[in-house]
This record gives sequence, C-alpha cells and structure tokens, in this order.
Amino acid sequence: MPKLSSVDELKELRDLILDDADESKLRIVVCAGTACQASGSNDIMRRAKKHIMDKGLIDKIALRITGCHGFCEMGPFILTEPQKAFYTQVKLEDVPRIIDAVLAGKYVEELLYQDPATGEIYHSCDDIPFFKGQQRIILGMNQRVDPIRVYNYISQGGYSALENVFSKRDSEWAVKQVKASGLRGRGGAGFPTGLKWELLSKQPNGQGKFLVCNADEGDPGAYMDRSILEGNPHSIIEGMLIGGYATGANEGVVYVRNEYPLAIKHLIIAMRQCRDLGLLGENILGTGFSFDIKLVRGAGAFVCGEETALIRSIEGKMGEPRQRPPFPVQKGIEGKPTAINNVETWANIPLIFRLGAGEFAKIGTKGNSGTKIFSLVGKIKNTGLVEVPMGITIGEVVYDIGGGPKGKAKIKAVQTGGPSGGCIPANRFDLPIDYDSLAEAGSIMGSGGMIVMDENTCMVDVAKYFMKFLKEESCGKCFTCRKGTQRMYEILEDISEGKGTLDQLDLLEELAIAVKDTTMCGLGQTASNPVLSTLQYFRHEYEEHIRDKRCKAFVCKELVGAPCQAACPIDTEAWRYVAHIARGEYEEAYQVIREANPFPSVCARVCSHPCESQCRSGTAGTAPVAIRALKRFVTDRVDPSVYRPKRVAKTNGDAPKIAIVGSGPAGLTAAHYLSLAGHKTTVFEADDRPGGMLVSGIPSYRLPRETLRKEIESLLDENVTLKCNTALGRDMTIDSLFEDGFKAVFLAMGAHKS
Repeated sequence: MPKLSSVDELKELRDLILDDADESKLRIVVCAGTACQASGSNDIMRRAKKHIMDKGLIDKIALRITGCHGFCEMGPFILTEPQKAFYTQVKLEDVPRIIDAVLAGKYVEELLYQDPATGEIYHSCDDIPFFKGQQRIILGMNQRVDPIRVYNYISQGGYSALENVFSKRDSEWAVKQVKASGLRGRGGAGFPTGLKWELLSKQPNGQGKFLVCNADEGDPGAYMDRSILEGNPHSIIEGMLIGGYATGANEGVVYVRNEYPLAIKHLIIAMRQCRDLGLLGENILGTGFSFDIKLVRGAGAFVCGEETALIRSIEGKMGEPRQRPPFPVQKGIEGKPTAINNVETWANIPLIFRLGAGEFAKIGTKGNSGTKIFSLVGKIKNTGLVEVPMGITIGEVVYDIGGGPKGKAKIKAVQTGGPSGGCIPANRFDLPIDYDSLAEAGSIMGSGGMIVMDENTCMVDVAKYFMKFLKEESCGKCFTCRKGTQRMYEILEDISEGKGTLDQLDLLEELAIAVKDTTMCGLGQTASNPVLSTLQYFRHEYEEHIRDKRCKAFVCKELVGAPCQAACPIDTEAWRYVAHIARGEYEEAYQVIREANPFPSVCARVCSHPCESQCRSGTAGTAPVAIRALKRFVTDRVDPSVYRPKRVAKTNGDAPKIAIVGSGPAGLTAAHYLSLAGHKTTVFEADDRPGGMLVSGIPSYRLPRETLRKEIESLLDENVTLKCNTALGRDMTIDSLFEDGFKAVFLAMGAHKS
C-alpha cells in the first residue's frame, strides 16, 4: 500500500480503482453486520466464494462483503447488483441459484422479499416499503463499501470531502460550512455542531486540542453507532480529519464500548490502512497538517455517554460527570480544549462537504437539517435501522416504514430517546421528528432508539423498567439523582404490585420534577422523562393500578397472575385445565372448567376467547395456545354428569323464594348458584323453551341444540322451577310476583335492543 504524499496522488489513486465503483458490474452483496452474522451470513459468504471459484466465475461476477443494511430481521440476505434484487433469509442451498440467476439476468422469484400482508413480491429493494420511505445518505454507503478495504471506500468517493477541505487551505471556511449546513449533534441534546467547532477553533492552540468520537452507545436495544462503525469506519475517520483541520486539533480519540468487538476490529483495520496510506499521522498528504486517532475501549457505563464523564473515563478515572463550566471545549482531556461528537455526527461531516452545505441543509427541516438514524424495535412488523429526514412524522416511521403493529393489538405508544426518553401516545403520531417537537412532547431525540409498544404494554411497567436501568446506571455523585431515581423506582414498584396510593402518585410526580431540576448531568436531568411522560399521557393506567388493582395490559404479575385467567370474564383457570389435558386427565380438566363456567360446552363454541389474546405464547411472537379449541376437545368427550357441584348450604324451606325473569345465560346462571346456596327459584321464560339468546341469537350450526339442551338440563335441579310461555307484562307483573310470595325478583331478559 503506497504512502500518498499529496492530494493529487489521492485523486490519481481514485481514478485507478474506479472499477470498484462500476454500477453496471454484476455483483452479489452479502451483509456481514453483527445481526446477520448471528443469522449465518458467514456461511453464506463462504458458500458464495466456493461457488464462484469452483465454477470459474471470478471474471463474471463479484462478491462484496458489507456492514449492516438495516433490515436486520430479514438476515441473512443477498442483494444483487445492478438488479437490486433483495433475497431474504437465504439458506446455503439457495446461494448457487441466486448467483446463476444474476448471471442470466433473471430472478429466483420464491426467494425474493415478499410483503407478509399482501403477498406482493418485490424485484427491487428500492420498492420495498421498509426502504422506500427512507432517505439513506449514511446507511446507503454501508451497502456500497467493504468496511475493511480502504480502496473500496475511496472508489465510492471516500476522502474526496477531505480533498475539498485541503484544497481550500482555509480552516475557517470549513467551520462556516458546518455551521451553514445546520447539522446538530446526533448524540442527544442536539447542540449545533458548527458552533461547537467554532468554539474549539477559537481556543488557544499552544497545548494542543482533542476531538472525540463518542461511540459509547448505552441505550438498550439501540445499535445505530455500532452499525456505522462496523459498516463504514472510514467515514468516521474522514469526518474527524476534517474536524481536526477545521478546529486546529491534532489528536483524536474514538471511545467505543468493549461490547462491540466487530466495530473495534474494523476500526483498527481502517486506522492502520489510513496510516499506511498517509491519511493519518504527520504531514497528511503533504499539507503540513498532522492528526492521529487512538482507540479507547469503555467498560459499558451508561453515564459515560455524558461528555465530562466520558473525558474522565478516557483519562483512566472513574466515569463521573463534573460541574460545568469550564466546558470541555475550554478544558477537556488532560486539561486541553476538547470537542465531542457522536458516531452519526462524524459520519455526516464528509456528506456536508460532498453535497455542499446548502444542499445538505435542504434535507430535513429548518433548524433540523439532515437525516436521523433510528433503531426501530418493539411490537412492529419491520424492525431494524431506519434513516429518515428530520421532520418526518412518527406515524410515517411506524406505519409506512415499520409496517404497523405485528399482531392484532393496536399500537399504543412509542418511546424515543432511550432510557432517558419519553413515551409518546398514538394520538400524537402526527408529531414531526425533530429535537424541538420531541422536547415539547416530553421526550428527547437521544441517540435514536425508537421502541414501539402496543396495547399489551403496561406503561407503569415501562416506566419501572427504565427507572430500574437509570437508578443502576446513576454514578451516585448527585444525591438527588442517586436517591431520587431509587425512590421513584420504589414507588413505581409499589404501584405495579397494587400497594400504591394516590398520594404516592402525587409524590412520584413531585420527585420527578425535583430530580429533573436539581441534578448535575444529562443523565439525571432526563431521568424523569419516562415517569413524567407516562404520567402526562397515561395517568389513567396508574390510577387503575392503584384504585382498581388492575393492569389492563396483563403485565404486572402481582395484579394479574396468569394473563389467560385474568383476561377471562369469569376467571377460568385456563392454565390448570390445559395442564390436565396435556397429561390426558380429561375429566379433571372438565372439573376445572365447570367450577368457573356453568356453560362450558357453549363457551367452547361461541366464546370470543380473550384468554388467547393475552396468552404469553401469543404475545411473544408465536401462536397462542388454542385454549378454546382445547376446551371444546374436553367438553365434547366428557359427559356433564361427571361434575358434582359443591353446595354452599342445604335447602331450607323457610328460605325466601326468588323469581328470575328470563332463562338465558344470566338467568340460568343465577338460578344455578342460588340453588347451590340453598334457595328455591322459579325461572319465567317468555319463549317455549329455555336458552334465551343462546337459542334465538346463535344459529344451530354454531351451537347445536342437543348440546345446548344437555348443558341447560345439567343446571336444573329440585330447587329450580322452569315456567315457559310466561312473559313479564303479559302473564305477570313484578307486583304480582311479590304478591305470590317471592321475596326478590331478578330481571334477566337481556338487551335485545340498544
């Protein structure tokens, strides 16, 4: 690898390797990001190499190994060029067929991406809804470059932005371009990047300056920065080189969490290649500008995402924030002026100088230019990384790109900004995604996590989960953060266990505001967002937990128990009879069903089975247990006579007689349980047979009349007298019933009209 001594030599090198950028060349592209490797993409790569070499196809088709493309749940996949066919969840035996199809200019139809809802097959990845709604100016480079081949990056325009900056020989111009672009830091607070650079450039240069890339991505479920580092590490290096030239910094640090081995590996390779080419080190490209980058591995503390805590960690000290001022641009690493930006911010820098600041500023909205990468996860059809222009609405991301809810449950909310973010309800999904709108709604942009929640999500549980994370990640330096997050978690735990009070709800809100207003660093100042946003939009759920001791999402175990049982209107222990069926104990299963349900055969046919909608097997992404079908299996095989109900009291001749008007499910159930309690009842029915709406409202093919007859007969005993063809208002009145000696009348005529 020859060392380049001038900008002209870099341009000549790009001209020599333009074959890599030939878009008409036949090529298959295999993603080798962490997610796809976990799905088996390494085997796909080896199979592709073997087939190409065995068949002598090296001169006919190329293979490119890349970083993450974003549609992670579809891995391992193969993208073809120039067709742009997207083959998903590829198996080893599929690889030769795909290669042969590319060579023949054809498609393997059954392997192409197919819309799970409509069944439509897409021949180009650009038409797939997940990709179509995005503007992939950063992630798009991932599919065009091999992260461990610097020549590949250069052929795609890599380091041309650095050439532009060097050719101007004006560091002040470079700072002005970043300011004009409107780029804001993608790490959370959205501080203008150009302004930060300007502040650093004005610091005295005698002792040296630092630039830092913050790759300490600590949000649960977020992997945007990891994917950029894995897939395009040279974009970070180029961005930091431009930043160093613009601000007068000559030392760079990439602070990356140690849990990202592939990102670290690719970054080390990229830095070594740049040093060999003369793009890092002394007198870069003969310009007199010197800049080098070192890698620092973090130990995974969430608080190190805060810049002063990150600086202390780089210095080898405990990651704790410090008071500001002085700000890092005045006094940072080793007391030297330091500017910190996150991975995505640095990746945007080369784009600004390739597109031009004015063109970059046109992407997004005023004050929020460019694109933002989100980690779209949760209860949604299409999960993965999405890159969208600032100003797009939450609804467009969730429904158009994400494909809407994964199951039948409706989407309830989206949580943005990671653990310190807020929850935004579905009725506010018309909100544009930008720093100011999200802050106004009680959330933050954060590094870009976006968790979609449906009706099976309990917002109290969500707040408790994130508060547990935050209290454990608090460095403890601030008393209000250390104890405030702990106390908020304890109150949330009380509420989720049914022990909370309404006074505690007021205290929770008061504590959240106090923590927000009095803590020192960004972690503490945003730690209250999960509580305050859920209280603002979902206060009724907190009140249901406190007043009704009920969790409608069937999540809080102390209030729910088994979700299938809690969802059943008559509290049937479905888990019990399913376990009996599994052991072949059918009569025991019938006993369990019959204890709670006087109409087991009826419900086995016509129940709306809410138990299945809450079955944990179903909400986990697989099919729920077929509870109603199992109930029918038992009731069709076991005679109702096996059940012997327990009588609460013996029949007493002096017990008050009770009249029941109507022999539908309600009337017969009342008569049955009153009989078990020792009361004599008379059931009056206007029709010529009992059953009410079970007879008149449900057709016989759905509910066979013989099955219904047996069910009703099992409920009638010596304490129940049935009188048919007797209508209230025609054959008797309520007054006449009392005159006949009935001490109580239960009206169970149903509601046939609204």
